[in-house]
Amino acid sequence: MTTGTCSRVIEVTGENGCIVNVTFYGGCNGNLQGIAKLVEGMRYDDVIKRLNGISCNGKPTSCPDQLCRAIEQLKIEEK
Repeated sequence: MTTGTCSRVIEVTGENGCIVNVTFYGGCNGNLQGIAKLVEGMRYDDVIKRLNGISCNGKPTSCPDQLCRAIEQLKIEEK
């Protein structure tokens, strides 16, 4: 589940520290499909480094920022 964004849910799968697949539910479909394709194959920490803290329209978070939260959760679950 996301907080404070148009997308409601972000599903992230990974393997060996790399993003395999990202699916956003809700939000700006074209933009979020683009973000998902761009981060696939990237290392978790590289995605977090690039997207963490991005805001949207004055909100303290954004879909890319919430993707970082999902990746952080994935990292915890993989340990």
